[in-house]
Amino acid sequence: MQVGRWGDSLAVRLPAAVVDVPGLKEGDEIEIAIAGERHLRVDRDRSRERALAQLKALRRPLPPGFRFSRDEANER
Repeated sequence: MQVGRWGDSLAVRLPAAVVDVPGLKEGDEIEIAIAGERHLRVDRDRSRERALAQLKALRRPLPPGFRFSRDEANER
């Protein structure tokens, strides 16, 4: 891989072999981690899924008969 300039930033072009394993496509968010002195680990960015899992773990049951009304919530 080679580091290149992209505007004011640096970018790395990923070879097809690296992209195919996790099934990446253009526009995907990725995480790059140092896996050794001269090795990187590339994977999909799972932060959104982790955040949703944390929110689901905090979920509390709603009271019996609870009903959400947008009209009531937006009344002034």
